[in-house]
Amino acid sequence: MPGPGNVGERVRNLRLTRRLSQAQLAGHDLSDSYISLIESGKRTPTPTVLRMLAERLGCTPEYLAEGVEPEQRAHLEVRERHAHLALLDGDPAGAEAAFEEVLARSDDPDLTSRARWGRARALEELGRTEAAIALFEELREQAERDPGRASWLPPVIALARCYHAVGDLGQAIALGERALARLQHLGLTVGQEYTEAGRILLLAYVDRSDPDRAHALGRRLLATDESEDDQPSTHYRHASTRALEEGAVGDSLYFAEQALAVRGGAPVRAQARLNLAAARALLRGVTPFTADAVAEPERTAAAEALDLLGATSVLEGAEATESTIERARALVLVGEPEQAIASLEDFLDTGLALAAPVPPAPAPGLGSDRGARVRKTVQARLVLARARIVQDDRPAALVVLNSASGQMTGLPASRPAAHIYRELGELFEAAGETDGAANAYRQALEAIGLRPSRPQAAACDLGRV
Repeated sequence: MPGPGNVGERVRNLRLTRRLSQAQLAGHDLSDSYISLIESGKRTPTPTVLRMLAERLGCTPEYLAEGVEPEQRAHLEVRERHAHLALLDGDPAGAEAAFEEVLARSDDPDLTSRARWGRARALEELGRTEAAIALFEELREQAERDPGRASWLPPVIALARCYHAVGDLGQAIALGERALARLQHLGLTVGQEYTEAGRILLLAYVDRSDPDRAHALGRRLLATDESEDDQPSTHYRHASTRALEEGAVGDSLYFAEQALAVRGGAPVRAQARLNLAAARALLRGVTPFTADAVAEPERTAAAEALDLLGATSVLEGAEATESTIERARALVLVGEPEQAIASLEDFLDTGLALAAPVPPAPAPGLGSDRGARVRKTVQARLVLARARIVQDDRPAALVVLNSASGQMTGLPASRPAAHIYRELGELFEAAGETDGAANAYRQALEAIGLRPSRPQAAACDLGRV
C-alpha cells in the first residue's frame, strides 16, 4: 500500500517508528527546524535531502517521495500486465478485480491511467456499459486536457462503441465521425482504429435508418487497399509524423507504438525461432518429437525437421541463413540431394562455392560478427559437399571441402569451430581424402585447446567435441 499522506507525514511517521528526535534525524547536515518544516509540509526536500533522510530512516528515497517502494511498484506493474492478459484470455471479471486492486494501491499517473483503461474495457466486456462509459469519459477528458501525454482517439472510439451498445445513436455517430475524421486527416485509412471506428459508425448509420451514409461509408471502408507495399505500419508511422508536426504529441506517441506493434510480429517470430531450434535438434540426432517414428529414425527426423522449417519464412538475417542451411541438410537426409544443392548454390553463388580455395591471410583479430558469418558460409559448403557425396560425385565434394577448409583459416579457436572441423574431417573421410581428414581432426582438437603429442594425429572419434 502507498505510504500515508505526503512526504512530510511519511518522514514523521518513520522518525517516530525509529524513535528518533528531529535533532537526531537532522544530524550534522541539517537543522531540526528544517526537519520540522518538512514534516509540517511547509518545505519540500530536495532529491539530495531525500536520499539523506531515507538512509537515516532505513527506507528508499522513492518511498519518501511517492509512498511506494520500487519493489512494490514493480509488483503493481506486473499485476497490471497480468490483468490485461486475463482480459485477452476471456476473464473480464478477474481482470476487473486486478485493475481495481492496482488503482487502489498505485499513485503513479501512467500506471493508474493504464489500469483505468483496462478496468473500463473489463467493465464493457462484463456488460456494465454505463460504468465503462463513465471511466472512458474520464480518460477522454484527461487526454483532451493534456494532449501531450495521451491520445484521445482510443477512449473516443471506445465511447462510440459503448454509446451504440446502450442505444444512444446520436452520441455514437458524433464520436465515430469525430474519430474517423481525425484518422482521415492524419492519412490513416488502415489499421484497427480506422476499422473499428468505421465499423461502429456503419452500424449506427444502419440503426438510425440512414442507408445513404451507410452505403457511402461501407464502400470507403471496403475499398481499403492493404497491398504488400501499403502495410499498416507505414500508415501508422506517417500518421505519427503528421501528428507530431501538428504538436499532438500524445497522438504521435500512440501511433508510433501501434506501428511498432503491427510491425514486430513477435509471436509469429517466436514460434519460428522455436521451430528452427527444434529442427536443428532433430538434425543432430535428437529423437523425433512425433510419436510415429518407426524404422528409419534419421529419415523420419529429417522429414519432421522439414515440416518445422516450413514455418520459418518470417525469420530474417542470420536466422534466415541458418534456416536455409538446415533445410538443405534435411533434404540430403531424406534423399533429395538435388534440391539441397539447388538451394545452397542459390545461397552461396555457385562460382564462389566451387572455386579453387584461396586461403585468406590469417586474421587473429577477426570480429565475432564476421566470424559467425564465415562459420555459416562454411557450414553451407559442408552440407553442399555432403549432398555431392550422396550423389557419389566425390571430386566435386573435394573441391567444396577444400574451399571450406581454406575459408576456416584465421578463425579464432572455439567450440563452434571445433564442431565444424570435426564435420569437415568426417566428410573428407567419406570422400576418401585421409590427409585432409587427419588435418581437420587435428584442428578440431586445437580449437578446444588440446594439442596432440605427435605432429600427425590419426583420425579419431571426436563424438564429444
